[in-house]
Amino acid sequence: MRTLGLDEAGRGCVLGPMVVGAYCVDSIALPDELLRAAGATDSKKLSAKRRAKAWAQLSDLGEHVQVEISAVQIDAGNLNQLEEAVFVDLIDRFEPEHVYIDAPTHPAGIPNFTRRLVTALRLRGTPIPAFTIEPKADLTYPVVGAASIGAKLLRDARIEALGPVGSGYPSDPVTRAWLAGFLKRGESLPDCVRTRWGTIDKLRQQHLF
Repeated sequence: MRTLGLDEAGRGCVLGPMVVGAYCVDSIALPDELLRAAGATDSKKLSAKRRAKAWAQLSDLGEHVQVEISAVQIDAGNLNQLEEAVFVDLIDRFEPEHVYIDAPTHPAGIPNFTRRLVTALRLRGTPIPAFTIEPKADLTYPVVGAASIGAKLLRDARIEALGPVGSGYPSDPVTRAWLAGFLKRGESLPDCVRTRWGTIDKLRQQHLF
């Protein structure tokens, strides 16, 4: 059975892109046990070194792609809608028989989320797969874990390329200090910043600069 896992990295960050990862396998030829043995799991459970080691194996075992949604796109649009559009594109691209997704919404919102995906796929004429959409699917289903690792590696690379900016998460004091520096100097925030995030408003309201 052609099986697709979908997950994202960087949803809650104030810096950099959100990256959606897709990982597709024939689940008969490549069962869960083999993916787990190669290191597939929730990427947040792994150190950077272990993620890289796992991906060195996983990237050769299945088809995969990572799609970046930039900070500029996120500022100009709706994060949930942007992510759903990428999910639809990826399902259309791989045409799996079963899709596993790490739920990007509260469990109560999963039925509506699923209906929106099915409606969009039908409009394209894409065969409708079976869906399994759950919280922590990256930990439960190795195909989602593999997608998680691919997304996380690319997301981390994009943040590292920015220099000493911290993790990019709003709670990170290094990230907050880096952002405050631009505002104190009266400089425009760079394109890698999600300027509509509440973090920016809160920093301004605290009169830190």
